[in-house]
Amino acid sequence: MAANLLMRDVKEGMDLPVLEKLVKPVTVVLGAMASRDWRPQHHDYKFATERNGLDDIIMNTPNLAAWFERYLTDWTGPKGRLGRIKFRMKDSVYPGDTMRFAGKVTGTSAGAKGVGFVDVAIELTAGTKSCVSCEARIAVPESADVNPWSLAGDDWKP
Repeated sequence: MAANLLMRDVKEGMDLPVLEKLVKPVTVVLGAMASRDWRPQHHDYKFATERNGLDDIIMNTPNLAAWFERYLTDWTGPKGRLGRIKFRMKDSVYPGDTMRFAGKVTGTSAGAKGVGFVDVAIELTAGTKSCVSCEARIAVPESADVNPWSLAGDDWKP
């Protein structure tokens, strides 16, 4: 994890470090449980394969969103504050897959009170398949004495 990324360390076009994580059945099931998603395709192998025609149980949307947030805050450090995120699911993530997160800075802009915004594009792949593409905007301090988490109201406009 980064100590605390500062805006001066960020350049448009720079690559974010790659994160790889082997997905185990417990990764899928606990993610679904944590988000109270009781749909059987996230925990019941027989239902997922026989009823839904899937290869295995699949990771749910809130679990994937949490992994994208982790990826970004591992890069920025604890002062990174997610402002916006949108993603497009293209293929399922199954147990046995190795998720590979790779991102690139697509833009930077000034914010309020010593905070800047970094726009990133992230691709989640598993082997040769592209599973999820993501765009996010994350607040990063301009100096070590600023914390984006202190912004509220009109000062917080990601």
